[in-house]
Amino acid sequence: MEPTNRTYAVTKTDEEWRAELTPEEYAVLRQAGTERPYAGEYTDSKTEGVYSCRACSAELFTSETKFDSHCGWPSFYSPLAGDSVEFIEDSSLPGRPRVEVRCATCGSHLGHVFEGEGYDTPTDQRFCMNSIAMTLRPADGTPA
Repeated sequence: MEPTNRTYAVTKTDEEWRAELTPEEYAVLRQAGTERPYAGEYTDSKTEGVYSCRACSAELFTSETKFDSHCGWPSFYSPLAGDSVEFIEDSSLPGRPRVEVRCATCGSHLGHVFEGEGYDTPTDQRFCMNSIAMTLRPADGTPA
């Protein structure tokens, strides 16, 4: 993961992150990995509620902006609030620049955002998130 000059509200050492997260969570959240397509627990979820950062519990997205993009990962057309996520230019794939999405509270990698792909959404954006980077708090209060 590319470091930023930003100071986050939640900061921990690498050792603390490793102790708190599973190896799979650490690989995605702290090393900008990607889970396999169609393998995440929230890819097809229709449960109403709020999706939060698995690393720090900051609220990120709501089920109201989740849509079926058929890309293999949970997709949203807008974050919960404009300042809940941050955007980082990602040039890790030669010839295919992307925009990385990170949690604005702790800097954890969540996924990528894509624009102008013709999705019938109010923003024409697809926030393609890793399920393992989030937890879902159902609106009805039942455990996810």
